[in-house]
Amino acid sequence: MDFTAIDFETANPSSASACSIGLVKVRDGVVVDRLHRYIRPPFPHDEFSEWNVRVHGITRGMVADAAGWAELLPAFREFAGDDVLVAHNAGFDMRVIEKTSEAVGVEVPNHRSLCSLQVARRTYHLESYRLPVAAMAAGFKDFSHHDALADAEACAAIVVHAARRHEADDLDRLAHVTRVAFGAVGRTAATARAAAHGPMALQ
Repeated sequence: MDFTAIDFETANPSSASACSIGLVKVRDGVVVDRLHRYIRPPFPHDEFSEWNVRVHGITRGMVADAAGWAELLPAFREFAGDDVLVAHNAGFDMRVIEKTSEAVGVEVPNHRSLCSLQVARRTYHLESYRLPVAAMAAGFKDFSHHDALADAEACAAIVVHAARRHEADDLDRLAHVTRVAFGAVGRTAATARAAAHGPMALQ
């Protein structure tokens, strides 16, 4: 059960406005490393909306001296390696990677992804599958929601707990049992996914 859990916070509704990232590395179902960084969003995606600030508490001043995504990308690549990226509502986080990379003119990293929200829906019977509720079902409680690192840890806890429930030894088995399809980000990963799910794959 090896993967990297990821969470972004954004400055505004633009997917290219990443202002914080949390990463949690899991090996054999155990958290072995963590990384949190503030990110200076690229122009013209650098306005901090009142709504987003109210949600996560990050302001323009807090990221004024932070590195931009292009500067942080080597650290991200070193941390995540070739891991599957796991996120709650993974489509959002993969779009942030894609759009922020495009906005600063760097190659989009290539990763498969798995959505812990969809895994939770196929694992627990809850009134809501929002991250705090699903995390509580997994035994991960009292964390600071919308703190990128805390959210990534909660996401990791959900996937590890769900894997135990489904007696899955790795993410491929968990995805198979829960019937949750892998996503992808980056040209190579997206091409591979399209090939795997294209007409030839159905013959």
